[in-house]
Amino acid sequence: MLRTTCPYCGVGCGVTVTDAMLQGDETHPANSGRLCSKGAALGDTLDLPDRLMKPLLYGQESDWDTALDAIAATFRDILTEHGPDAIGFYVSGQFLTEDYYVANKLMKGFIGSGNIDTNSRLCMSSSVAGHVRAFGEDVVPGCYDDIGKADLVVQVGSNMAWCHPVLYQRLMAARGTKIVAIDPRRTATAETADLHLALRPGSDVSLFNGLLVHLAECGAMDHGWIARHVCGFADALDAARRDAPSIEAVAGATDLRAADVRRFYDLFARTERVVTLYSQGVNQSVCGTDKVGAILNCHLATARIGRPGMGPFSLTGQPNAMGGREVGGLANQLAAHMDFTAADIDRVRRFWNAPDIAARPGRKAVELFEAAADGQLKAIWIAATNPAASMPRAGRVREALQNCPLVIVSDAWPTDTTALADIVLPAASWAEKDGTVTNSERRISRQRAFRAAPGEARPDWWMFAEVGRRLGWAEAFTYAGPAAIFREHAALSAFENGGRRVFDLGGLAALDDRQYDALGPVQWPCPADGPASDSARLFADGRFPTSDGRARMVPVTSATGIERPGDTLVLNTGRLRDQWHTMTRTGRVVRLMAHEEAPLLGLNPGDAAARGIEDGGLVRIESRHGEAVLRARLDPALRSGTAFLPMHWTDQFSSAGPAGRLVHALSDPISGQPDLKGTAVRVRSVVERWCGLLLRQDDGMPRFAADVLATKAPIVGGFAFALSGWGALEDFARTERALHALLALPVGAEIIAYSDPKKSVFRYAGVASGRLLSCLFLGAPGSNFAEAEPARGWLGKELTAESRLSLLAGREASLRGGRNMVCACFAIEEGAIREAIRAGRLTSTAEIGDVLGAGTNCGSCIPELKKLLAPSGRLAEVA
Repeated sequence: MLRTTCPYCGVGCGVTVTDAMLQGDETHPANSGRLCSKGAALGDTLDLPDRLMKPLLYGQESDWDTALDAIAATFRDILTEHGPDAIGFYVSGQFLTEDYYVANKLMKGFIGSGNIDTNSRLCMSSSVAGHVRAFGEDVVPGCYDDIGKADLVVQVGSNMAWCHPVLYQRLMAARGTKIVAIDPRRTATAETADLHLALRPGSDVSLFNGLLVHLAECGAMDHGWIARHVCGFADALDAARRDAPSIEAVAGATDLRAADVRRFYDLFARTERVVTLYSQGVNQSVCGTDKVGAILNCHLATARIGRPGMGPFSLTGQPNAMGGREVGGLANQLAAHMDFTAADIDRVRRFWNAPDIAARPGRKAVELFEAAADGQLKAIWIAATNPAASMPRAGRVREALQNCPLVIVSDAWPTDTTALADIVLPAASWAEKDGTVTNSERRISRQRAFRAAPGEARPDWWMFAEVGRRLGWAEAFTYAGPAAIFREHAALSAFENGGRRVFDLGGLAALDDRQYDALGPVQWPCPADGPASDSARLFADGRFPTSDGRARMVPVTSATGIERPGDTLVLNTGRLRDQWHTMTRTGRVVRLMAHEEAPLLGLNPGDAAARGIEDGGLVRIESRHGEAVLRARLDPALRSGTAFLPMHWTDQFSSAGPAGRLVHALSDPISGQPDLKGTAVRVRSVVERWCGLLLRQDDGMPRFAADVLATKAPIVGGFAFALSGWGALEDFARTERALHALLALPVGAEIIAYSDPKKSVFRYAGVASGRLLSCLFLGAPGSNFAEAEPARGWLGKELTAESRLSLLAGREASLRGGRNMVCACFAIEEGAIREAIRAGRLTSTAEIGDVLGAGTNCGSCIPELKKLLAPSGRLAEVA
């Protein structure tokens, strides 16, 4: 058995690998054997097609020496002619710590620029800035055990049930814990809360400033602890009183009922063991750092930090966003939690023996791509991320990459970004990489390779090290493997530290290769002389890594609010339960796509009615930066004036393209984190004139005219493309040549056709060598194409005489209650659950779990199971 770590969110779940299967590691402290739906499907991602196998140089297959020599030669020319700031790296929280360390060392230490940033800028940099400002260092003070020990858990901008489901199950198992969910949406997480505060988007600072005032007025503050361990208390409280002088003022600013605000405040004030969990709803904002600060102020003022069951806790989005923070993967950091101060620059210069080390911060993510767009950047190396889809103003980012003289992309699969690259480098993927990651509770875990990388794919650290060697810095980049990199990383963390920085891995700096291979999960700090105190929780003693040892309470003031001119709505983007980032892996797994097969624009029913939009109808959404046509989902869980769009779909899965195409690039002025939840958009109805379903083995997105929406989802044997048109049906695939292309047929293939123009019914099947290659069903709006069910089963198979005759005959097959994949962990569809409830007269989610298994793994489907029970009148729920 081999033990490794899941490559998805920041929970950092352990995974065991045997010849037969991948399972949750029961011995790993982060998950104790549980996995979410994505983790449970990791085995389905091991043999995905289309892996990048060889380096590509300007579209042509090449070899590593040629590609790396070309990169080094171009970098050398740029350094001579334009200087180090003309080169940039954009890397990823999907990196292992060892990858991050080498890339950061190459850019900041030897190329001599701060221009390395990471896609973690998009998800947690406001937390980093808030921690540094309050604590003096980017430190999460608590641990996962605190979730189960708390008497009150406050969830702010965090849909744990879908985004961190294994931690969510810890919370659900904590009987008696009160839960307050603060989120403009009534998410699956909010459904299980004792109190849901659906506040106005962007008004979090007002809510927590009001809490600080309330804590002062009701005597809930620990003034002795404040006097000994905190600076800035009076100024922070004065600012809060000006901003949120009363509960009524807070209710007005947040658009909440005063009674609900008071209930939250009273709960917080009278409960000592409080954990505040916050995530992207806090971070992804133009005032994200101040939102974090407002939360930290309340915990500092009550001394509820670093002790069991209490403290602020940032839930990290990516598997190694924390590891990237440790090594300086952000443009405004140096390395090992050091900053661009004269003393730290000198310290790292001497440790690396890097005379030309960067002396100032580099460009953050949005600024980095702006520099590529305006010609300041002459080369950019993008690794393990897909900014052509995920960055705000994605259209502008694509233009920047097209204009940049040299674009290098290292990845495991083709993406929207590799399509724009001059040089593509084949990277090893999760199962093939060896190194470490750090999760949200500062726990370092080993990621162990258990498969050989295909073709010529290589680890990311190796690529950066090889370029460094070719640029003349061989002594600095002579690593035998990841163990050597980790030792250097750990040694740097301890170098001239002397307790100044909490981040200290000195106790791991002398690991030999065998000890590194065997390293079990360990939390930092772990200094060479052993932990001074319990490393699971920090700051309970009131000592902080600041110049005077005190924490800082920072005055924060509410932003003016999200501007929403005219008839616009505020667009919120975010994650779905079973998908990950831009779907490079998860989008090809049948059971993960079955829960949500297409991106739907969520709208409040009142907003939809005012615009003549019906549930499932087509809508056009427009911002200053782009537009798209999508299907609408009427969702009463959304506040009026807001819309929600999943972040995952790209051009590879939808003709509507990425949500990033619509999103503005406004950013927090302190953290540089983009505001991905506050773009003003206009939404209007589009009259659908026909719809269709295309089944085929070829996975390429078909090319359509501008008046067709197409989305792709994998099915057994091939792919299903849902089609919707707002042009005339007779203009669609009107020639046999166009039909052949749409059906992806080889020369000489046969087309079987059936049509009934009076009913607007058209059906086509493409057959070659007796095998069904593809089918196309077209009909009037609202057609569900149940008659296509038999074709799904025949796709890719040799047709019998009977099946050939019945294939397009229109014999409808019952969908038996719906194909929606409610439980992706065990591939249980809605129809099967409804039938089990009916036949067994089931009354609780626990009974459904006993019969079918649904809800017994990660538990993220439990809110949906409750909804399926409710209409039957059998909802007798146990927690």
